[in-house]
Amino acid sequence: MEPVGEGAIRVTTPAEPERLGGSWDIVSRLRLWAGGLSTLVSRRPSVREAAGWLAAQGARQADRWTLWTPVALGLGAAGYLALKTEPPLWLLIDIAAPLVLVAVWSARRGHNRAIVTLLVLLACAACGALAGKVRAERVRTPVAPASSRVRVIEAWVVDVASPGTSGPRLVLAPVWISGLEPEETPKRIRVSLRQGETPAPGSAITLKAIVGPPPPPASPGAYDFSRDAWFDGIGGVGFGLTAPEAVSDLPAPPGRLAWQMRVNRVRWDLAQKIYADTGPKSGGLAAAMVTGYEAWIPKAQVDDMRASGLAHIISISGLHMAIVGGAVFFLVRLLVALWPWLALRVPGKKIAAVAGLAAVGLYLVISGSPPPAERAAMTAAVAFLAILADRRAISLHALAVAALVILLLQPESASEPGFQMSFSATAALVALAELWPQPVREISAPWWIRAPQAVGVWIAASLAASFVAGAATGPFAMHHFNRMASWGLFANLAVAPLSSFVIMPFLALGAALEPLGLGRPFLQVAGWGIGAMTDISHGVAGAPLAQVIVASGPAWTLVVSFLGMMFLCLWRGPLRWLGLPMALCVALWPKPTPPDVWIGDDGSAIAVRDGKQAVLPRPKARRFAADLWARRRGLESVEATELQFTCNRSWCLPVDGSVAIWAMRKAPSEAQAMILCDAADVVVFRSDAPWSGCPGKVVLSRVDFERGGAAELWKVGNDWRVVWAQDLRGHRPWTGGVGDTE
Repeated sequence: MEPVGEGAIRVTTPAEPERLGGSWDIVSRLRLWAGGLSTLVSRRPSVREAAGWLAAQGARQADRWTLWTPVALGLGAAGYLALKTEPPLWLLIDIAAPLVLVAVWSARRGHNRAIVTLLVLLACAACGALAGKVRAERVRTPVAPASSRVRVIEAWVVDVASPGTSGPRLVLAPVWISGLEPEETPKRIRVSLRQGETPAPGSAITLKAIVGPPPPPASPGAYDFSRDAWFDGIGGVGFGLTAPEAVSDLPAPPGRLAWQMRVNRVRWDLAQKIYADTGPKSGGLAAAMVTGYEAWIPKAQVDDMRASGLAHIISISGLHMAIVGGAVFFLVRLLVALWPWLALRVPGKKIAAVAGLAAVGLYLVISGSPPPAERAAMTAAVAFLAILADRRAISLHALAVAALVILLLQPESASEPGFQMSFSATAALVALAELWPQPVREISAPWWIRAPQAVGVWIAASLAASFVAGAATGPFAMHHFNRMASWGLFANLAVAPLSSFVIMPFLALGAALEPLGLGRPFLQVAGWGIGAMTDISHGVAGAPLAQVIVASGPAWTLVVSFLGMMFLCLWRGPLRWLGLPMALCVALWPKPTPPDVWIGDDGSAIAVRDGKQAVLPRPKARRFAADLWARRRGLESVEATELQFTCNRSWCLPVDGSVAIWAMRKAPSEAQAMILCDAADVVVFRSDAPWSGCPGKVVLSRVDFERGGAAELWKVGNDWRVVWAQDLRGHRPWTGGVGDTE
């Protein structure tokens, strides 16, 4: 007898070859695990035997405990971000420093491994919280006050952001904003433009706009967009009232800003050329996949990609970095191997790793260095550096090092869906690679036998990888985006060969040769692949039940699911399956009862729950926030009918007497207020409440929304329970704009 794989026991008999491979190895393991479990149950082992077996399983993790350090660091950073009050820096230092010193001292003294491991993980968690605090202070920038005042802005165009619901958006470095002192002026603002010509990065412009603080959560407990803006250095958002006009008298920008705008201008020009060479059907996606600019992607294509589970291809992340860096690595290694004189004198693998590292760095610059691309580039860099250091490039230890680097430099990543999904998917795929059986290659087998075997292995590996990656990212997609692409596995399987062998390689070649005027043929081939991909996404999106709305559960269920997935990936041995019920927590835990009413953060929009629908009396007001709230609660947004609400320009009155809304900034007259009060149990005033009030009714007005943000209401008997978004956010650096008005 001899141990095999995950704690199974293999009995070698004359009828069985000395090796196992392929599907037989997996089947054998499953049978042996099942047999061992049944034997264990039937024997009813003693406490001593059970303790010995558990100790043996723990001993197998001797080289795996370090894999949990990024998990602890990330949980510490996420814990800091989830606090309701801002902790002082000295307090976090006082917690982290002693834990680090005690962990180091305990390790040097050779104390019990379990105690040392616990101390190290606690120290990592404390360091994660400290890193979050330091990062939050480093990116601190003035936040624009909440105001409806029209301001004149003179600024440099730093970049063109992804378009919003109302049109294109610019990231500006303001030189002067009317009504704000220099110390009150944010370093960066993001402004939505009306449809029209978009100024290129590096342009000096002036325009009139309404600018306020970054938006708060769409509903209590929802994702906090203002926190993202804080760590991105954006202190204000708004919308332009006039078209941007060029100016020539702005002071010269600082050197770092000037360099950033020059790089972004090169990216913008390249994106325009790619769009022109690839064509309108595929050009928007082609430009986005190379440069990160999504300005030309039709909304219908984005909707189809989301519904089919292919939206991850639009964002430059791990897939793109892996394809570009891997393609350059294998190409350079092949070229070195084809030159015997050079292959005998230089380490071809290390030269290829340097070339791959350079390709990843160049792609990072061309893509505009968005956070997902930065994280993917760090992970790829760790892999190539491992090759240079004669270590395994793809391993859980290399992934742990990459995650530690990312979390120390960008601790806010711990709360971002992109990092959570990419880290979990990568960990799951690497764990799958560790477990995947390696069949022994047959010697002198004819090609007509080897070819079907190779195709079968490739299909099985593709199915397993797609399933594992989808399962690893599923809880995060359900919790954050409330969407589940039912046919995403099949769509990704169909698109994988296109993206790996046609789209990305030819896009890379076309983009590299475009400055020489030679990139058009390669871009057109990539455009054909993108066209095929969009056809697949459109077909999958139109299939029955292509996209299912899933309500978010309590926040703690995501933490439990994440820990369960990490246990499945990092634990060695049959006990890893204890993580499976934890990993399913987001999907299986009962969802809370949805609120009866939602009110937007400024009181201009409401939604009323009617069964599985969120009825919108004013569908054009805060529609994006209303749709986010509805999906988060597992509801479908629908416009109200005349049988549900009676609306005019000023108000909406309910037929069922639930909620009435006054949508004007100017307060209603006494007579209008009385009509509203008589019509509903809950009366929402976007303006100040009337002096007389509404006796016996729940009245919410401008002052309430400025203090509390968005609200959710539950009807409990004859009373109403109100939960405010700001109460759940607390008071943090990125929440300071709420309640500050002029």
